[in-house]
Amino acid sequence: MQEIIGYARTSTTEQVAGLTAQVRDLRKAGCTKVFKEQMSGTAPQRPELAAALDRMRQGDVLIVTKPDRLARSTADLLKHVQEITERGCHLIVLSMGGQTLDTRNPTSKLMLTMLAAVAEFERDLMKERQAEGIAKAKAEGKYSGRKPTARSRKAEVLKLHKAGKGASEIARELGIGRSSVYRCLEE
Repeated sequence: MQEIIGYARTSTTEQVAGLTAQVRDLRKAGCTKVFKEQMSGTAPQRPELAAALDRMRQGDVLIVTKPDRLARSTADLLKHVQEITERGCHLIVLSMGGQTLDTRNPTSKLMLTMLAAVAEFERDLMKERQAEGIAKAKAEGKYSGRKPTARSRKAEVLKLHKAGKGASEIARELGIGRSSVYRCLEE
């Protein structure tokens, strides 16, 4: 029996409304199981995506609201499409300029590939413009970069360390990375 599986993702935990909207749209599209996570698409591991793909059996369908929820580049998208297809399954993208793309259709596969390439090109252009803007601001002395957040809490790190707490415990308590704790202790 065919299962319709959904995958929803936002890049940050602050994007609660975006995740809720994706889940709503996936349920409306008939997904019986929705895997969801809030992490960057560039993260080396996306456990919920891996779980969704592992769950798929021949004839199943994976639905995402947009291709960038599944992949961050054309190559990555095509890799996922190939993996899904090799399992005898299909991918449906709900929102592609008002159209739904279904990989069971060769025209949809072509359009998905082309639109993913255009989206990747736009992201690359945006990154290029951002880098140019940062370089200009630096040259004018107007850009100093992001302030280090963990180092601003060095006093708290030292206080907790002196109280006998370990790096992992300090990191959890302050909501910073363990490597940041070590950096503070080394300085």
